[in-house]
Amino acid sequence: MDIDTGDLTFQLKDQNLFKQKCFINGEWVDSDSLDTFDVHNPSDLTLVGSMPNCSKSDTIKAIDAANNSWVAWKKLTGKDRSIIIRKWHELILENIDDLALIMTLENGKPIADSRGEIIYASWFTDWFSEEAKRTYGKTIPSTMADRRMMSIKQPIGVCGIITPWNFPAAMITRKVAPALAAGCPVVIKPAGSTPFSATALVELAHRAGVPKGVINLISVSEENVSEVGDELCTNNHVRKISFTGSTNVGRALIAKTASTIKKVSMELGGHAPLIIFEDADLDQAVEGAMANKYRNSGQVCVSANRIFVHEKIYDEFAKKFSERSAALKVSDGREDGAQIGPLITMSAVEKVQSHVEDAVSKGAKVMTGGALDNAGKQFYKPTVMTNVTNKMKIFYEETFGPVAPLIKFSSEEEVIKMANDSNYGLAGYFYSRDIGRIYRVAEALEYGMVGINAGVISTEVAPFGGIKESGIGREGAAEGIDEYLETKYMLIAGIDD
Repeated sequence: MDIDTGDLTFQLKDQNLFKQKCFINGEWVDSDSLDTFDVHNPSDLTLVGSMPNCSKSDTIKAIDAANNSWVAWKKLTGKDRSIIIRKWHELILENIDDLALIMTLENGKPIADSRGEIIYASWFTDWFSEEAKRTYGKTIPSTMADRRMMSIKQPIGVCGIITPWNFPAAMITRKVAPALAAGCPVVIKPAGSTPFSATALVELAHRAGVPKGVINLISVSEENVSEVGDELCTNNHVRKISFTGSTNVGRALIAKTASTIKKVSMELGGHAPLIIFEDADLDQAVEGAMANKYRNSGQVCVSANRIFVHEKIYDEFAKKFSERSAALKVSDGREDGAQIGPLITMSAVEKVQSHVEDAVSKGAKVMTGGALDNAGKQFYKPTVMTNVTNKMKIFYEETFGPVAPLIKFSSEEEVIKMANDSNYGLAGYFYSRDIGRIYRVAEALEYGMVGINAGVISTEVAPFGGIKESGIGREGAAEGIDEYLETKYMLIAGIDD
């Protein structure tokens, strides 16, 4: 299929991966109303395609299809489900070029980053294809001679899966793979900005042999999303909601699910600190900060939003980090060597601008960047600011853009207090070669995940999630499948004759 995006035309190897419909009960369908909404490439604002603008009635159809499929799906053995998920995994890797291109067209991230995300997404299908066979219960020692006790784990039921635009493939597999492995059918609601990565993955799941009704996908514009969200959160057939997105939206979804007491897992906003101690390997710290800060143009929930640097090395770090930041290539993600793509919307651009302007007005100094880039309307230059203080909005608010505020500190006690001065608690990072400090600081930071001498920590084998207002529950690892299981206790009496 030729996808015409302005001056550049790209060819998909498999045209059937580009779907502009919803998937309900094993079929690609339009919305009941036949309404659609357009999806634009954030790099050049050209039209990528259109998707059905679903409503409550479409959502009910998808939920009913999932619910009707549940009995047969959960009765399959874990091994049977494992074989299907493994085939899905293989198909994802076989189609990596097309999946990456689709992602770059709708999200804007550099094609190398898109390919990296598809590989990362495949880690979860790989991992949970195996975990499907490991949903162990246990035998409980009895307190009475004539009784035996045990517990088993069973699938919770229909799961509503609500995913964000910044990682439109990985967030699908990180949620859907464990749900399928556990024996749960799903209704996916991808972000309105990036639905085509989701539809491509659902098409591959269908080819892998996922039965009719077990995977369903509904799309809706950002303007009309509340009607669909309300139904997912209040429908009695939906037993679980898994959401990745902003804390404000997560808070609203939790309130809505309260009416039917649903299980929820929420991966919400972050405001990650990255601390560079005076004993750190400076070059390693700069490298880690670059990888952490600028991935996906800083539009990452675990991206460092506050970089604390010890006063003894502050100027040297600022110089090296600014020089590296200024050298990054800002361009359309399809260009060779692209490193920084566009921000997802103009409102995202405006938020970044407001944070930088506020900081500058209160004494911050821009070392590099601090302005729009001429690559396009939604591109912002990689920005490094010094002299940042807690009087500025950027100290407390998540920027979600390629802006690195550097904050000076003088003591371990001081920086831990500043790092923990946040309602968020998703991820934190620090660099140090002092083994005692490594244990002290890692234990003191109030975050669900801590990276030590590493700027990138995400992996399928470790539990991902936050504390405080950054969320509930964990994704990935053995904990990830437990989010889709219920524990049932069984007691058997009359054992003695």
